Amino acid sequence: MSESKSIITVVGKDQVGIIARITTYLYENNVNIEDITQSIVAGYFNMMMIVDTSGSEKAFITLSEELEALGSRIGVMVKLQREDIFKSMQRI
Repeated sequence: MSESKSIITVVGKDQVGIIARITTYLYENNVNIEDITQSIVAGYFNMMMIVDTSGSEKAFITLSEELEALGSRIGVMVKLQREDIFKSMQRI
């Protein structure tokens, strides 16, 4: 994967519209979803996406901050991490 690949994780109590709100934001900011998985366990929503941020005009840090703010507004935790950072954290 190239440097433009990133991982988005979304975790929180399940509710209507989580996927729609997150994917709408990505669409509006020209972030391409390359892979997505989601599950609900005991009422908790978990989603992980591999995305390509190279098409966005926004800086990575701006995308990250805006996604976290969006998550806060809808009651879930959203994290955007560069693929290399995500892989490093998984080894610890």
